[in-house]
Amino acid sequence: MSAKNVIDVVIDGQIYTIGGFESEAYIQKVASYISNKINDFKKDEGYRRQKFDVQKTILELNIADDYFKAKKQAELLESDLEQKEKEAYEFKHDLVTANVKIQTLESEIEKLNKKLVEYEKDIVKLQTELNNK
Repeated sequence: MSAKNVIDVVIDGQIYTIGGFESEAYIQKVASYISNKINDFKKDEGYRRQKFDVQKTILELNIADDYFKAKKQAELLESDLEQKEKEAYEFKHDLVTANVKIQTLESEIEKLNKKLVEYEKDIVKLQTELNNK
């Protein structure tokens, strides 16, 4: 298990000591995301006029909305990836089938070419016999 990281982060102008098993960079990234969300909302006059507990709830709802949208996007991407993997498998199967058919046809062509050479030899032989009579 990873060692616990404890770092100081700045959220909305205040310093917090945060601990977690994720990397320091990740913890900073999360803290930065929260701080940026707060700063974005503070720019909105309607948000600033709300009571603190309403502001907190609006912020939480917005973060949850971001989470569910990202989760849905990840699910869509996973589904798309699964579909593409299935299509790739089908293409590979089709390619193998086509290669087998090509090999069979090439073998058949080779056999037919050998027969053609034999028939040509027979024709020459028959023409020679005919000319000699």
